Amino acid sequence: MSNSRVLFGAESFCWPDENLADSYPEVHRGKRYLNSGGYIGYANDLYSVVTNEPIEDAGDDQRYFTKIYLNEDLRNEHKIKLDSKSTIFHNLNGATSEVELQMSEESPYLLNTAFNNQPLVLHGNGPTKTVLNSFGNYLANAANSKDGCVACWDRMISLTDVKPENLPTVVLGIFIEKPIPFLEEFFEKIVRLEYPKDKITLFLHNAAPYHNDVVNNFVTKHSPAYAGIKTILPTDNTKEWHARNLAVDMCIQKTCDYFFSIDGEAHIDNPYTLKLLIEQNRGILAPILVRPYKAWSNFWAALSSEGFYARSNDYMDIVKGERRGLWNVPFISAAYIINGTLIRNEATKPSYINNLLDADMAFCTNNRDRGVFMFVTNRVDFGHLINSDNFETTHINNELYQLFDNRWDWELRYLHPNWSQGIDPNTTLLEPCTDVYWFPLVTERYCKEKVEEAENFGQWSDGSNYDPRLDGGYENVPTVDIHMNQIGFEAQWLEILRLYVEPLQSRVYVGYHHYPPFASMNFIVRYKPDEQRELKPHHDTSTYTINIALNKVNEDFTGGGCRFTRYNCSVTDTKVGWLIMHPGKLTHQHEGLRVHTGTRYIMVSFIDP
Repeated sequence: MSNSRVLFGAESFCWPDENLADSYPEVHRGKRYLNSGGYIGYANDLYSVVTNEPIEDAGDDQRYFTKIYLNEDLRNEHKIKLDSKSTIFHNLNGATSEVELQMSEESPYLLNTAFNNQPLVLHGNGPTKTVLNSFGNYLANAANSKDGCVACWDRMISLTDVKPENLPTVVLGIFIEKPIPFLEEFFEKIVRLEYPKDKITLFLHNAAPYHNDVVNNFVTKHSPAYAGIKTILPTDNTKEWHARNLAVDMCIQKTCDYFFSIDGEAHIDNPYTLKLLIEQNRGILAPILVRPYKAWSNFWAALSSEGFYARSNDYMDIVKGERRGLWNVPFISAAYIINGTLIRNEATKPSYINNLLDADMAFCTNNRDRGVFMFVTNRVDFGHLINSDNFETTHINNELYQLFDNRWDWELRYLHPNWSQGIDPNTTLLEPCTDVYWFPLVTERYCKEKVEEAENFGQWSDGSNYDPRLDGGYENVPTVDIHMNQIGFEAQWLEILRLYVEPLQSRVYVGYHHYPPFASMNFIVRYKPDEQRELKPHHDTSTYTINIALNKVNEDFTGGGCRFTRYNCSVTDTKVGWLIMHPGKLTHQHEGLRVHTGTRYIMVSFIDP
C-alpha cells in the first residue's frame, strides 16, 4: 500500500539533529520525521541500506538512517518512505493521545484516532516507556474482556505440593516511619500470615517512639517463632532510606529467596497473601491495597511528565475491583515482594536512595531507570491501606478519634459486631418497656476507652444547677458529666449518630425522619454513691434520647438503671455498649436509679431537641 521497498516509522520530532528538519521532504498529512525504532523492507534493499557505510557499535542508528533517507538518490533508489500515518508503526513520543485501547472478547487492539487505523507495532520511544508498558498490559492477548487477565497465568508456579521445609525463605521487612493508627491490628495480621514462621526472618524498623509499646509487645510475644529478627529502634536514629537498604542487604546476607516489604499503613487482611505473591512469580510484585471508600492506592498506573502521579484510563476500574488481573506499573509502595535474584544482581539490586527523592520515589525511579519492571495484582483481595496523614496522638486512645479517616478499621474495633441486626427487618426487637428499645451499638473496648478519655480530662461538672458550659449557665436537671466537645469528640459523635443511630431510629419510630440527626447535648454521666448517686424524674428536651451503658453492672457498680415512671417499668440489667432508645419530652418521664456501690458511667444524647 505504501509502494515502498523500505518503510520506516515516523514521528513529530526531528531527532537527534533538529537542524535537519527543513531538509526533510514535505508531508501533507501525518508525521514528517524518521524514527528508526521500527522499519520493514525487502532484504536486498535493507542490506544495501545497512551496509551503505560502516556503522559503529556505539553509533546512533537514527542519525545513520536519517542521513540515508535525506540522500535523495538513495531514497529514490530503494524507495524509502515513512509510515507517516502510523499504518504499521506508531511511535508514542508526542503521540500518546492519538491512540486508544479498544477491548474485545478475543484480543484488545490499538486504534489510532488521528488516522482511523490500527497500528501493528507500538514503539515506546523517548520518555514513553511507561506508557508502552501500560498498553502492554492488554495488547498481544495479555488480557481480553472474555477471559480477563490471560498473562496472569504466564510463568506462575505452585506451592501447593511443596513441603513446608522446602518453601522459599523470606526476609519480611516491616517499616514504621511515623505514628500510624491501628498498628495493633497490623501486627495481628502479620502473625496470621499462612506461611511457616521458621522460613521468615524479620527486619523491623520503628522510627516512631509512640509505637514502642506495641512493637515491643509484638517482638517479645512472637519473634521466637521466626527464623530470626533484627530490630532498629527510634534511638538508633536510622533514616528510612538507609533502613530499607539495610533490609535489602540482610536479604543478601541470608541468601533469601524473597524480600517482602510491608509498611505500617499496609494491612494484609488476606493471610495467604505471601504465598499468592510468590506463586505469581514476578520480579517485583505488589498486592493492590486501597484506602476503603477512597481511590487512594499503593500504585500509580501512569506518570506525569514530571514523574509524579497521573490518572490512567483503567485506574478507577482497577482500584474498584471491577477489573482484575496483573499490571506493569511505574510506581508501587506500602507492600511488595522482590525476587532474591534481583537483589543479588548488582545491576538490578534495589536501592532507596536517589538524590533527594523520598524512599518510595527513589526505589521506583531506580527500578525504571534500570529497566526493572514492577507489577501489581488484584486477582484476589489482599488487604487495605490505613490513612495516617492526620493521625493525632494527643489523646489516651487516639484510634477512638479515627472514624473520619479510617472508618473501616474504626468499625472493626469499635462498632458492635451485632449492630446490623438492629436494622434487619427480620430481627425481633428488644422492647423492655413501652416504646423503649434496646440495641447493640459499640464494643466494650469503645466504652472502656471512652471512660478513660473522660477521666483523663477530669473536669467533671459539679452536679449543681449552675453550668457555665450552657447558654444562660443554668441546667434544670443537672448531672456530674463531661460533654463531648470538652474531649474533642463532638464531630465524631454526631457522625456516629448519623451512621449508626439514625438507621435504628428509622426502624422503630416509623414516620419520623430527620437526617442527619442533630444533638447539642452529648455527655458522659458519672454516678457514685458519694457524688451523685441518682437522678430525679424528668423529661428530656429531645425528640428521642439514647443512653449507652459504658461499664458493667454488678462488676463495676451495683444498683443503677433507668425507670420510666408513667409505665412503672425499669431497665436495670444494662449491657455494656448497648443503647436504650426512648422518646423524649412528653411521654417518657424517667429517673436514674440509685447506685449503691462503685461507679456507673453512661453516655447520653438528646437527639433533635
